[in-house]
Amino acid sequence: MTTPNAPQLAPYPVEVEAGKSYFWCSCGQSSKQPFCDGSHKGSEFNPIKYTAEDSKKVFFCGCKASGKSPLCDGSHSKL
Repeated sequence: MTTPNAPQLAPYPVEVEAGKSYFWCSCGQSSKQPFCDGSHKGSEFNPIKYTAEDSKKVFFCGCKASGKSPLCDGSHSKL
């Protein structure tokens, strides 16, 4: 498996809306981080769908190494 690009070694704080779906970039190539812009096409990566249960701030993974993708689990502190 190819290793994804890590656009930043910190999470992306995002205010999400309850019931809305977001598509997190898993390849790290998107110019619209932390969300997918289709840059993964032709690779083994696919965006990960996240549907917000509540309207609140969440932290999307920026290093692409989280074990709780698409959300940050602190993995960036070990890279």
